[in-house]
Amino acid sequence: MGADNGRRTRTVRGGVVLGCCAVLLAGCAGMPDNGDVRGVDASQLPDSQVRVFAMPPRENADPAEIVQGFLEALTSDDPQFDMARKYLTDDAAKKWRPESTTTVLTDGPNATSERPGDDSDGGRVYTLGGSRVATVDDRHAYEPAQGTYNEAVHLTRDTGPGKEWRIDQPPAGVVLGESDFHRIYEPVNKYYFAVGTSTGGEGQEGLVADPVYVRQRIDPITQSVKLLLAGPTRWLDPVVRSSFPSRTQLKAGTTTLTPDSHNVLKVPLNSAADRVGQAQCTKMAAQVIFTLQDWPSNGVDQVELQRSDGSQLCVLSDQSAEAIAPQRSVGRPDSQYFLDAKQRLVRLPGKGTGVEPEPVPGPLGAGTQTLGTAAVSRDEGRAAGVSSDRKSLFVSALIAGASLGDPVLGSKATLEKDRLSTPSWDGQGDLWVADRNPKDPRLLLLLQGAGEPVEVKTPGLEGNRIEAVRVAADGVRIALLVEEDGKRTLRVGRVERTGEQGKPTDVAVVEARAAAPQMEEVTAMSWAGGSRLVVVGREAGGVQQIRYVQCDGSVPTTPVLPGLTGVREIAASDDDRLPVVAHSDDGIVRLPPGEPWQTVLPKGTAPVYPG
Repeated sequence: MGADNGRRTRTVRGGVVLGCCAVLLAGCAGMPDNGDVRGVDASQLPDSQVRVFAMPPRENADPAEIVQGFLEALTSDDPQFDMARKYLTDDAAKKWRPESTTTVLTDGPNATSERPGDDSDGGRVYTLGGSRVATVDDRHAYEPAQGTYNEAVHLTRDTGPGKEWRIDQPPAGVVLGESDFHRIYEPVNKYYFAVGTSTGGEGQEGLVADPVYVRQRIDPITQSVKLLLAGPTRWLDPVVRSSFPSRTQLKAGTTTLTPDSHNVLKVPLNSAADRVGQAQCTKMAAQVIFTLQDWPSNGVDQVELQRSDGSQLCVLSDQSAEAIAPQRSVGRPDSQYFLDAKQRLVRLPGKGTGVEPEPVPGPLGAGTQTLGTAAVSRDEGRAAGVSSDRKSLFVSALIAGASLGDPVLGSKATLEKDRLSTPSWDGQGDLWVADRNPKDPRLLLLLQGAGEPVEVKTPGLEGNRIEAVRVAADGVRIALLVEEDGKRTLRVGRVERTGEQGKPTDVAVVEARAAAPQMEEVTAMSWAGGSRLVVVGREAGGVQQIRYVQCDGSVPTTPVLPGLTGVREIAASDDDRLPVVAHSDDGIVRLPPGEPWQTVLPKGTAPVYPG
């Protein structure tokens, strides 16, 4: 159930959760006070929706038991980690901040005693170790990590009558195994408005998905709203803005948010939002609605924002919110495009069955210029086509009688594989393409698909060739296939523009981070939602597979897509009700939701959705 864009149908895993169901975790009695301590993997429980509760330390528990019990308590469904604090001294319990960071390890932390007996101060030291997978920061942003994790945990005897062993120096934040992390945490998208972009008509602003992880059985609605109010994650912050005034929080004393019997979620805010106008408030409410749509079982049809005195600021329904986010609207494009055997651009209705592909209107569908690859603008009014020799880029309107004109861009590379990549349109109508010329590799931007190309700076990627480009609908995130050490890896960067809107003086792709670190090589990719991509690649020593990944580098719990032979290109829509389309050994094939792969055209290439 990875976070992704659009209104989604979603099945809660494990069916109905019974409130009386619980699993208690407790340290094992009689453990030795030296050697390895290994945690119980709570995620191996038969029902992942069963609530897991930790047990308090037993009387006269030895140090190894205390460490074990503490680690198990970190994997429980205790909202405030109160049980975990019982394994700490009073002072340590007050200072420990579990929300500051979460460290995810491959198999969970192993604890090893450094000494079999007491230290000189009468305490004990255990080292927690493991292989890092990721960290989740205080804003709940996920970031892949590598290397070895080693952190000391110190125990001492408390000052109470029993002189019980307790931890006085706990690890920073929470540390747990990858399987427990996926059992406990769920990816969800917060939504903010893109800075300096317009992805719809009449200056409408585009929404950008900001993925975070929340504890899925600890009041996820309230968690999600609090994180939305706290602002965007650090990586996305430079290119988005929130409609909520700074310092806006839930009204003091608000502990939980629950929709009423009419499916209205009332969100009381503090005084920072008391004076906002109706237009601004409507955008604030839209951010809440879209953020909560990753929890379709939440029962929220309408959001009411309230002032600090309890009076109404504004009300917005989920249907009305669609008008504020143009790329998410019901009328968004659903056609699939690809090249047929005559190297013409053709299209197929998104949900059409038994329908033959038809050439697009205009010169790119007429076959007068053979194409090697193409891209269609998000409003389906224009298309960009790269010639079959990959030397020239053409842009034409998708209307009958339109002329092709001269190429808007050319590549001087000697070899075909070193010339122009497949182009990509962003939500503002700008066109992106990579020239892979080894003598002058460049990422280029053509404003509105015309004029003098702007060379895009790519700090941190110097010396690496960009093989493929896909821009997100919001125009502020871009996925790149980058050749590094002879292999292609997936990076997602942040697009920063300076200058006036529509006339940037400088464009750069900044902090291009690994988006599929578990893949040794990625050969094809496409955006598949607000924060999700579908990729074709292989893990180390593995075979080719097709799967979804989050743009933050995490992997949703959705399974790998059905196998397909020789996949060269892939395309997906922001609407997950539409099929994934691929170019494979079987030609153009598509995968409707819940169905097997279906052949569309035996001889076809370059599948794309608008974008």
